[in-house]
Amino acid sequence: MKGRRTTVTILMADDDEDDCMLAREALAESRLANDLYLVRDGEELMDYLHQRGQYTDLKLAPRPGLILLDLNMPKKDGREALREIKADPQLKHIPVVVLTTSKAEEDIYRSYELGANSYITKPVTFASLVEVMRTIGKYWFEIVELPLQSVGNGHGH
Repeated sequence: MKGRRTTVTILMADDDEDDCMLAREALAESRLANDLYLVRDGEELMDYLHQRGQYTDLKLAPRPGLILLDLNMPKKDGREALREIKADPQLKHIPVVVLTTSKAEEDIYRSYELGANSYITKPVTFASLVEVMRTIGKYWFEIVELPLQSVGNGHGH
């Protein structure tokens, strides 16, 4: 087995309990040595990324190396969250993979326009999801060079 780089934290924003559970199982099944953290909506996602509220402790909310983002979530949907992430100098370098049920051309186009790094339609079967997670892992954590996860709290606004 190839020497693996440091464990990368994956942050998944999805309000579907089953999808989150399946994603966790699929990651385990695809043998990715990654930590998966879950948030349920766009507001919680932004709290996590800005270390607000329940996410002030970095040990409980480490900086993600990759964000898996569902588009249709309550409070703040994935499109709004994506726009905010990519507009923020502290966050915009974090790769965002849209993982959603929508196959709508408009959603695909708009996600890329807002700065998504990839757009994947959620597979229907668990086996396909395992394959997707394995591929995501291979691509993002073995093939692609990612910027070092500097936590940098930036310069005050």
